[in-house]
Amino acid sequence: MQLCPGMRLRVPFGRSRRIGVVTGLAKDSPVTCDRLRPAIEVLDEQPLLPAEILRLAEWAARYYHHPIGEVVATILPTALRRGRPISNMRPSVWRLTAAGRAADKDTLARRAPRQAAVLARLASREGALASEEMADLPGDWRAGLRNLIAKGLVEAASRSEPQPCPDVNAPRLNHAQKAAVDSLCGNLNASGAFLLDGVTGSGKTEVYLAVIERVLAAGRQALVLVPEIGLTPQLLERFRRRLGTGLAVLHSGMADRERTHAWLAARDGHAGVIIGTRSALFTPLSNPGLIIVDEEHDLSLKQQDGFRYHARDLAVVRASQAGIPVLLGSATPSLESLHNARRGRYHHLHLPMRAGDARPPSLHLLDLRGQPLQQGLSAPLVQRIRRHLDNDGQVLLFLNRRGYAPVLMCHACGWVAGCHRCDARLTWHQRADRLRCHHCGHERRVNCACPNCGSGELHAVGQGTERLEQTLNSIFPDAEVARIDRDSTRRRGAMEALMERARSGRARILLGTQMLAKGHHLPNVTLVGILDCDQGLFGADFRAPERLAQLVVQVSGRAGRESRTGEVILQTHHPDHPLLNTLLRDGYGVFAREALAEREQAGLPPYGYLALLRAEAAAEQQPHGFLEQARQAGEQQDPGEVLLMGPVPAPMERRAGRYRAQLLFQCAERAPLQRLLARLVPVLHGLPAARRVRWSLDVDPQEML
Repeated sequence: MQLCPGMRLRVPFGRSRRIGVVTGLAKDSPVTCDRLRPAIEVLDEQPLLPAEILRLAEWAARYYHHPIGEVVATILPTALRRGRPISNMRPSVWRLTAAGRAADKDTLARRAPRQAAVLARLASREGALASEEMADLPGDWRAGLRNLIAKGLVEAASRSEPQPCPDVNAPRLNHAQKAAVDSLCGNLNASGAFLLDGVTGSGKTEVYLAVIERVLAAGRQALVLVPEIGLTPQLLERFRRRLGTGLAVLHSGMADRERTHAWLAARDGHAGVIIGTRSALFTPLSNPGLIIVDEEHDLSLKQQDGFRYHARDLAVVRASQAGIPVLLGSATPSLESLHNARRGRYHHLHLPMRAGDARPPSLHLLDLRGQPLQQGLSAPLVQRIRRHLDNDGQVLLFLNRRGYAPVLMCHACGWVAGCHRCDARLTWHQRADRLRCHHCGHERRVNCACPNCGSGELHAVGQGTERLEQTLNSIFPDAEVARIDRDSTRRRGAMEALMERARSGRARILLGTQMLAKGHHLPNVTLVGILDCDQGLFGADFRAPERLAQLVVQVSGRAGRESRTGEVILQTHHPDHPLLNTLLRDGYGVFAREALAEREQAGLPPYGYLALLRAEAAAEQQPHGFLEQARQAGEQQDPGEVLLMGPVPAPMERRAGRYRAQLLFQCAERAPLQRLLARLVPVLHGLPAARRVRWSLDVDPQEML
């Protein structure tokens, strides 16, 4: 067997055995022969990873200064990373029997809803369906599939390519959508980055679908990245109705076997469209034709630990290497992408109007100063909620704070329940009767009495979604309330069930955190209330104004997406703040221009380049000691082009029982910063203080906290 890059090997590693991937071949080695050990076993007959993916991994390892082994480990599904043979990981494929096609689906839906969901999915397409194409079904769909097989309604089949069945009821594109599609389709055979800048509700997904249809017609594949798992069911449903091809889904909520099936289906060309979250970027494709990054501004596209890559930026690199276009879509593009469009690096495509008969919602600031509040709800907002409910509208309330209350405080002495491992307060979750730290995960029972003075007068201070849900149920007892946050969507299928209640209109009041703000099409919502838009006005991170502006626009965009007019209310104690007034008066585009001008004066991204060296340890002084040595080493390596600032304590210095500090690198050009980091990283491993800390390097950090 001839060894090739991309094959897996089983190799000796100390006293254990590990799985390695061949990244290159050489006739000799700088390591002496007495220190080299032969591989134990070659696991693949053909390369598992194609050359395109290895090239991307090597580029990413160099740019982010991360070990190539960990980068490759990120790319491989867990089962393949552990050495499982591909022959045992081929996806199972199923189809309806004659009895299954004739089954009484209504009766089955009443008696066995999970079996009915599997049966409906199999009946929705001609031909066979792979297991990974049912992975998004709610509940234990595998048990439903087993029962259907036992009843003789479903049988195993060989994989066959599905026949195209385009949706004849696809909406007609408006002029702006058609111009965007024509521009993209005219460049499908060449590399290029396109920024689709469309207001909320402008029909960006229809543009995606129209271009993907052209890609599939040419026999090629499309990779679609979304920032959140919660967005995939909605996209999948639309894509399945429209496209006659196999879909592969990849995200962290899937079982490892299903994820491996989808990965192999994409690699082998059985899936024409691949939809996934951040790590799906590294999925190998047999014939790539297009990469789409939806909500390209979203922070979730940046990995915040381990291999700290940005999926949007690497998508641009992968598309360039493969000679295919990449499409970045957003209603609130990141300042970096807007800057690239202004400089001509990206083709800037505009969708200035909402699709169909929908009109932009009206936005109003509601001054909270001096207003009595009922658990965060002002009387004018309550009146508007009641009016919209009476007019058969649906209401969405946004509060980016889960739990019952963010603070539990003693009324007698002022004691506050804090986390013993973090510089943070514990959040009271009343339903679970627990105090939880949202930073390290620590939780404990709620105090019966104050540990400081013994008083039993413990008061909940502030509002969370759980507390607000109770208040809404008491004010509007006849309106069903759906709370959508991380706590209410923990169980598998819970998010899909809640969103179905929201889209159908059964839930009249929707209450949620940031999970509810991203990309969801909720046609019945006529009123959006942002209960506390002041949280991001005075953040320590220089990106805080950008994040707040994006959040306000994205949440506001859920209102009035069909023919009915929408209304948005922003409750604030700072109605004169220039950011809020610019957004309401002039829109996100003007805000972005002003923010870019401020960034340029300060030399901040995209007019400068940053890297953040973080360190943490159990002892308070150890991170500072390591970073001080790193700063001195960096100054010795650099001729003065890169500014080193720090070390300083992290904004939350103690987290999960460890003290944290950071050192910032800033440079006007990318190349000098990269040269310094390439020379410095090998030195860091040998610093005297390195063994006493955990350290990490974040190139192009998206959060400074």
